[in-house]
Amino acid sequence: MTEFGADAQTMSLVAFIAVITVTLLVCVMTGPDDNDLAEFYTGYRSLSPVRSGLAIAGDYISAGTVLGTIGIIALLGFDGVTLTLSTVLSLVLMMFLLAEPLRNTGRFTTGDVLTRRAPGPAVRITSALVTLAALLPLVVFQLAGAGDLLAVVLGFHSGGFKTGSIVCLGLLMIVYAALGGMKGTAFIQIVKTVVLLGAATAIAVLILARFDFSPSALLVAARNGSGAGDAYLAPGLQFAGDGLDMIGTQLTVVLGAAVLPHITMRMFGSRGTAAVRRSLSWAVSTVVVTCLLLTVIGFGAAAIVGHKDLVAGDPQGQTAFLMVSQAVLGADPTVAETLLFTAVATAVFLTLLASVAGITLACANTLAHDLVAHGLRTSELKASTETAVARTAAVGVGVVAIAIAAGARHLNLQALLTLSFCVGASAIAPALVYSLFWRRYSRAGLLATLVVGTVATLVLTAGSTLVSGSPRSMFPDVDVNWFPFTTSGILSIPLGFLAGWLATVAGGGDAAERVRRYDEVEPLILAGAPAGAGADPH
Repeated sequence: MTEFGADAQTMSLVAFIAVITVTLLVCVMTGPDDNDLAEFYTGYRSLSPVRSGLAIAGDYISAGTVLGTIGIIALLGFDGVTLTLSTVLSLVLMMFLLAEPLRNTGRFTTGDVLTRRAPGPAVRITSALVTLAALLPLVVFQLAGAGDLLAVVLGFHSGGFKTGSIVCLGLLMIVYAALGGMKGTAFIQIVKTVVLLGAATAIAVLILARFDFSPSALLVAARNGSGAGDAYLAPGLQFAGDGLDMIGTQLTVVLGAAVLPHITMRMFGSRGTAAVRRSLSWAVSTVVVTCLLLTVIGFGAAAIVGHKDLVAGDPQGQTAFLMVSQAVLGADPTVAETLLFTAVATAVFLTLLASVAGITLACANTLAHDLVAHGLRTSELKASTETAVARTAAVGVGVVAIAIAAGARHLNLQALLTLSFCVGASAIAPALVYSLFWRRYSRAGLLATLVVGTVATLVLTAGSTLVSGSPRSMFPDVDVNWFPFTTSGILSIPLGFLAGWLATVAGGGDAAERVRRYDEVEPLILAGAPAGAGADPH
């Protein structure tokens, strides 16, 4: 891959510094008071549906989604498009099935929703640990890729620069999460979403203009540039024709993407039932438009850059967005084209920054609220103390993520991204569905769902080719591969649902009490949250 021009690199660096300065200033100005717990966790539910929807879309469209989707489509064609459709379908399912019940039965975290049905410290502690299992790999994956991406943009390819980029981005995410809380991270997500939409639209239009705005001509050129021939536009290229592997991957994305805790926490920040519906409408619309643009850019990368150069830039296609932007702007761009590349680079930078900040906040919230305030303590914490714990937790999570990402940046960490989605699909999704819609669901069933779904995902992922046994594995020189599928979802998702059902049916206990507790929650699920519904059940 050729270097970007000096003007583009200089303008990108200036833009990065400006973004950091402005967003830090806004986080400080809008940050919650030290003793205001509700403001830290929900921003006083002050966001309008439009802004809330853009923030949800921003959290949902992570750096992995943007860069990974473009890369997969560029390298694998049809299979990448189906993954994109699965991503959209996941948010649609959230909108129609879970959004309102989550808003009505929750307060600050997913643990609040689960303890509506099964109060107690065991559920709180388990919920916190599962949240960390789902989100910590995701933030490490995105941080580890930051060094390589910033090196591509700015032209500094030393190992020290890449490690320094990870550390700096990690420190920024800590500051945003600890100082800004829900409102501060929402602002970053909104700005990121707007900039990304603008930059992606401009690049997509330039790509289509290359082919006289003919989608069929673009697809033909993408097929020719893919190196895979007709297989590029047919299903199965990613999975070597294994239909079960494809089904498992699609199911994992559909069930896992929208229930990850950094997405569900945005539901608790909506003003009410009507507001959460409108917010999700804006979020779904934004995600649909964004995914359409990413699809055009992905095919454009295959058509214009070509498979060989894409793989040379990054074997996973993570730099495809930047490479095709450079290609359509040309070797001698005008001032306007240089500004456009700067916008693309800024969009990538903001996507990385906003994604890791939102995930860090979700981890901090569950550590402070579920683990410390209600899991390990029997007496209630003061609001100021819990806020301080949440900020300290943000620092702790950030430091751990920085250390792991910096140490593992030379590895292929695709397994971590897959692991996060699989935990969401195998543990969190069945726990939420059962808790919200199954009258007989018990505490034993809930714990079994969370534990079995998470453990099954960890064990099966460890035995997959994402971890070992392949040149593109996390550990290519090791071979302990025994699980034949790309994701664990084909097996771990049924295990999560089955474990919850079996433990509930076989566990006995007071069925009448379970039904009574569900009858208390059901009006919130079906009709909306009345005054006081946000009270914490511990």
